[in-house]
Amino acid sequence: MLSNVFEVFWVFLRLGLTSFGGPIAHLSYFHDEFVKRRQWLNEHAYADLVALCQFLPGPASSQVGIAIGLNRAGLMGALAAWLGFTLPSSIVLVLFALGISKFTGSLDTSWLHALKVAAVAVVAQAIWSMGVKLCPDKERIAIAVMAAILVSTLSSGWMQISVIVLGAVAGILFLRNSTSLPVVPFETHLSKKQGAFFLSTFLALLLVLPYLAQVLDLHELKVFDSFYRAGSLVFGGGHVVLPLLQAQVVPTGWVSNDLFMAGYGAAQAVPGPLFTFTAYLGAISNVPPNGWMGAILCLSAAFLPAFLLILGALPFWENLRKFKKMRFAMLGINAAVVGILLAAFYHPVWTSGILNAKDFSLALVGFALLTFWRTPSWAVVVFSALLGAVLF
Repeated sequence: MLSNVFEVFWVFLRLGLTSFGGPIAHLSYFHDEFVKRRQWLNEHAYADLVALCQFLPGPASSQVGIAIGLNRAGLMGALAAWLGFTLPSSIVLVLFALGISKFTGSLDTSWLHALKVAAVAVVAQAIWSMGVKLCPDKERIAIAVMAAILVSTLSSGWMQISVIVLGAVAGILFLRNSTSLPVVPFETHLSKKQGAFFLSTFLALLLVLPYLAQVLDLHELKVFDSFYRAGSLVFGGGHVVLPLLQAQVVPTGWVSNDLFMAGYGAAQAVPGPLFTFTAYLGAISNVPPNGWMGAILCLSAAFLPAFLLILGALPFWENLRKFKKMRFAMLGINAAVVGILLAAFYHPVWTSGILNAKDFSLALVGFALLTFWRTPSWAVVVFSALLGAVLF
């Protein structure tokens, strides 16, 4: 088991160093690594997991990573997955906060834009691969298309949840004649009692921390409470947490608005989860604890809800998937997830990455390398960065 923990850490560390492009791109990198290359999960189990994490508040890609680590090596594997995926961007952003100015000059360079183009290729290949397997008939294609239209035109975190619910209803109503009803076990290494404990802890902290922060009047507790609530109440990924964090740290004087926006810009230039922006805010804070201790405090508080929610939900989710109606619902949900990913592929992945014919050409080459030459996604990322530095 210990060897599995180290394996999980190193795989996620490599992903944390190369996974540019935001949460949807991260899910695509995970798909390539864990479904296609390592085969730790199959297509349906991965889609089920993505659907669950899209439904829960918090950083969806990080929660998927935590769940994959849990499946592979238990609770230590879940922690190893989070550490590996989160450490690279966290360290870079803390160094940026502490005054490493050389990062500021490279935020808009050609190689960075090339990484965004590489993300277009990675996401396109992942959606194509998932779509072929999860939307094999007209009914599921229709569900995916409608989900993409709804999420694109009525963009909000709540709309994603609504689309997943509608996909479940459509699956129960229209997919009863489907012969593809896979029940793929997902080993959680957790009991329902443990799941209930994690969910109870999440809710207790959400309710009790504001009271304790007010009564005890400890700045550290106030900071932990603010970042814990931000991580608990955000749907739709890292970009959605921006206004919540800004409301917590700017009016209070912890961080100036200029420094807040500078850090947010830097966070776009690093791989890994955007939630590591919280490490920057902890390090740059005007009020102690700041520096490395502040970064650890804010980062831990922001990600703790993601841990508690996914660890608490998985044991119950695994049992729900076994019921016949739920299996029909999952077929519809999986199709809806393809639609959600398709909408996110258009914006922000395509709109921020493809600006001209050169971008399109580089993305096309990356897509061909991934799809037909079976090139690992990390190699396509490196290739795109090097070629982009020359072409752009």
